[in-house]
Amino acid sequence: MSGPVTLRPAAPVRWAKLVDQTRCIGCHACSTACKSENQVPLGVHRTYVKYVDVGRFPQARRAFQVTRCNQCAEPPCVYACPTSAMYQRPDGIVDFDKNACIGCKACIAACPYDAIFINPDDHSAEKCNFCAQRLDVGLEPACVVVCPTEAIVVGDLNDPASRVSEAVGREAVAVRRPEKGTRPKLFYRGAHQATLDPIAAQRPPGGLFMWSEQGGGPQQVTSGHPGTPNNAAAAMLAYDVTHRAPWDFRVSLYTWTKGIASGAYLVPALLTLAGVMAPSAPLWLWAAPVLGAAFLAATVGLLISDLTHPGRFYMVLTRPQWRSWLARGGVILSLFGLVLALHLAAAVAGRPAWAKALAWSGVPLAALAAVYTAWLFAQAKARDLWQGPLLAPQLLVQAVASGAGALALVAPGVEPGAAHGLTRLAALATFVHLLLIAGEATITHPTAHARLAAREMTRGRYRLYFRAGVALQAAGVLAALLFPDGFLAATLALAGVLAYEHAFVQAGQAVPLA
Repeated sequence: MSGPVTLRPAAPVRWAKLVDQTRCIGCHACSTACKSENQVPLGVHRTYVKYVDVGRFPQARRAFQVTRCNQCAEPPCVYACPTSAMYQRPDGIVDFDKNACIGCKACIAACPYDAIFINPDDHSAEKCNFCAQRLDVGLEPACVVVCPTEAIVVGDLNDPASRVSEAVGREAVAVRRPEKGTRPKLFYRGAHQATLDPIAAQRPPGGLFMWSEQGGGPQQVTSGHPGTPNNAAAAMLAYDVTHRAPWDFRVSLYTWTKGIASGAYLVPALLTLAGVMAPSAPLWLWAAPVLGAAFLAATVGLLISDLTHPGRFYMVLTRPQWRSWLARGGVILSLFGLVLALHLAAAVAGRPAWAKALAWSGVPLAALAAVYTAWLFAQAKARDLWQGPLLAPQLLVQAVASGAGALALVAPGVEPGAAHGLTRLAALATFVHLLLIAGEATITHPTAHARLAAREMTRGRYRLYFRAGVALQAAGVLAALLFPDGFLAATLALAGVLAYEHAFVQAGQAVPLA
């Protein structure tokens, strides 16, 4: 007699989608149905069809690509979201909760496929979610239902009998940007490399797209440069939608104000702990916390103003998603602000020893406040320029240079004898910062995206900001040698850091992703 039979639980559903580009006729039925089903406003898209003309007349043809969220198994948007507004369901679908979205756009910066957008009506992030509301009741996604050539198929990867599972297991299929390690679950059959690779096809001169207008202005994402194709065939975009950089000048400005806030406290704190500066020195006891608090308040104000839901900023602290460096950064800035407030209280109470004791916790918090942006930018997996190894030390040195420079500006009215030394320190840190910038600009970048972004920074759209940043910082170093009072040197160096930061932040977002 046989023993009891142990039944294995069925494997959970793992939804995936297959797009057969050999069948796609570019009719836009999928994008139209998506807009209707999900009430997507005009001007933004959960799904759209890109046209690329490949070859040269008369040997030319048009290739299509249905573009949408790739439903990654390792979704960088989920890891970057500070409030879990982007989340992954048990069935693998990456969905979103609009009530938890603060509009920080970290998910947009993290997505290597340019699949996420801010809905202009409700100001929350959204994207394709495989029509999860339909799948949950046994219906297929709207795009699958309306496709007249059955070019779009959805199925369970864990079901070997599903059409998607069969195609992935037996046929030659491709995914977009596999080097990002996101393990996409959107598979393409018969797609041309000129459509899969966002920098393979050039944009038409003058932005002359068929049937569409590409938005102008500083937010328009630029294309690859002529002469640097990423594909052997001649390829030209014929139809595309507008792609905008998620982070504007406020993020550039935020890195600058945060550097001053952390550096203005870090420099005198280290000097005090080293015994170089007396605990009762006005520059340490008063100027450091006041200057740090002022620029920290400016930093927080910039961050909040950049949110599309500024009234929800508190959610970063009340419902943090701890893998996100934006959430971690919010905690770091809050703790740093607490140290500055306690320092000011100690100064008002006439207790310089208390302020010095606080420095033991204030120094690491100030350093973390300066450098955490390096890891925040590293979570923006879409932006290869920001993945460099020099960013963290660069931000720390920048904070020292900016903090010493800002203190040198106020020192004549607070502690005149310290101005000369602070100017020298700012000049030394600025010189090191210039060396790190030179390394960033000349380093061999490992990817074509990083190389194009570096070119955009040094020789492209943002070259004037980059060159002005380098020139102003170099002039600040020279001015420190000629005019030791510090005003001119500090002003030039601080302006140079701001110009460079704007070039770096914006150029990092200048390479197309879709």
